[in-house]
Amino acid sequence: MRKTKMYSSFGAPITPLASKLTEKQREVLRDLLGNLDLTLLYKASVHGYQASAFHEQCDNQGPTLLVAYNRSGYVFGGYTSVDYSQSGQYIIDDQAFLFSFKDGAPLCIRAKSGHYARCDDTGGPNFGRQLYFCYNNHPLVKKVYLYDKEEAFSFSPSTLYKDDTWLTECEVYKVEQRSTLSEPLVIAEKPWRNVVWTAKRREELMEMIRDYKPLIKSVSKVRILMIGPVGAGKSSFFNSINSIFTGHVTNKAMSGSAGTSVTTQFRTYPVKDGRGGKPLPFVLCDTMGLEEQSGAGLDIEDISSILQGHVPDRYKFNPTAPLPVEENALTPVSGCIHSVVYVIDATKISIISDKLEKKLLSIRKNVNSLDIPQIVLMTKVDEACPLVEKDLQSLYVSSYIKSKVQEVSSRLGVPVSCVLPVKNYSQELELELNCDVLLLSALQQMLNFANDYLDEVGSM
Repeated sequence: MRKTKMYSSFGAPITPLASKLTEKQREVLRDLLGNLDLTLLYKASVHGYQASAFHEQCDNQGPTLLVAYNRSGYVFGGYTSVDYSQSGQYIIDDQAFLFSFKDGAPLCIRAKSGHYARCDDTGGPNFGRQLYFCYNNHPLVKKVYLYDKEEAFSFSPSTLYKDDTWLTECEVYKVEQRSTLSEPLVIAEKPWRNVVWTAKRREELMEMIRDYKPLIKSVSKVRILMIGPVGAGKSSFFNSINSIFTGHVTNKAMSGSAGTSVTTQFRTYPVKDGRGGKPLPFVLCDTMGLEEQSGAGLDIEDISSILQGHVPDRYKFNPTAPLPVEENALTPVSGCIHSVVYVIDATKISIISDKLEKKLLSIRKNVNSLDIPQIVLMTKVDEACPLVEKDLQSLYVSSYIKSKVQEVSSRLGVPVSCVLPVKNYSQELELELNCDVLLLSALQQMLNFANDYLDEVGSM
């Protein structure tokens, strides 16, 4: 954390501001923002709760994040990408958001497109002209009610800060890309994994996948099950693999970023080698997204049925009632799952809630009992690290991505070697070599793991 160097009017140095954020809280906020630097500009307990003190420290500083703390233990506030300047104008800022968290995953409320995200006046910081911090120059937060059509943010005080309006602290941070001074913290001295980023390597991987043969003759295609939270990128992974072998970006499986699962059915997706080509020797099985609430998202009992081959293609999930399965029902090994892949969003690893983590660990225990090999696919690496966003070949020299790989390994209890970072196709219109190499390398590893499982089953 960079500290702000301050001087008194006599030129004597003043002790740098100390952030109230814990390391865990900082990780949560950085994951929300996309691994950006936070530099503390304003601290109400030091500078005062007056609007004039806030503007003196925070005006013309670019994007800022306000973090407030109350007696109930809530950490909440908002982000704006537009400078404070006391212009007296209403500001439209589609990147603005409110956030709140206490112990688990954060609540993030985005500004409605085209609405006024704040008023840039001489008063204290406000969001949507609805939520005022340091209200009336006091350690207070105040909600102002507007007509629904005027509200930039949809929230309730009870959810955001438990109706506890007294602040114990209020801080404002400058949000910026990592500077060259901090890049040594991001760039490792040497690659921590070796990847050959060439067109020749892409062709080699594609040929290995085309020539792959399951070790058991009765299995014509290995079945790979994708499991993960809502929006992590399960369907997008299939679309990306399908795009590579089709030769252009496709969107066959429904994907998106909705708050609830876009996938509502169990789908088995074969991939063809080119349009009208022969089927490749694997099937990617897509499931409904996991959610932390009980009675929402994919049911753990349904996963057990999927693993054992009892769930048909296009079965519609019912989160409140798992599929009834006949006791002792047996399915040939060709219909079972041969490899399980957990799909985890790299930008949200630190903010996976305890409830969701328990669900994942429960699933892991179930899969372990069947001796099915497991891999973690870590998606959205470009969104997690600006260095990787600039150049995907920097993936394995990014110490930040390495730390995320180690974190997901620790939280899910899988070896580091089984965590594979990738970037799915999402907004691209053309295929990219570096994306293809990462995606194909991950798929090749899944096929290797499936063969390990079939080898074990065949020797029983």
